[in-house]
Amino acid sequence: MTGIEILGYSACAVTALTFLPQVIKTWKEKSAKNVSLMMFIIAFINEVMWIAYGVFRDDMVIIVTNVIMIIMCSVMISLKMKYKNV
Repeated sequence: MTGIEILGYSACAVTALTFLPQVIKTWKEKSAKNVSLMMFIIAFINEVMWIAYGVFRDDMVIIVTNVIMIIMCSVMISLKMKYKNV
């Protein structure tokens, strides 16, 4: 693995952690009252576009990063829907 690949996968790991604190907080508190659903919908759409771009570029760092991010977005959207009245 080259230094550039290590940098890319390291950036992937940090990016993948972006939404994790919010997911954990929402899960623990069982409340998504102050979470913006629209932000996560926009982020979801963004991740889909990045995955497509990564596929066209044949870039696994981009693909892996955004697959993880789309999972996080999906979890947050699900939690927001589950706790919408809380």
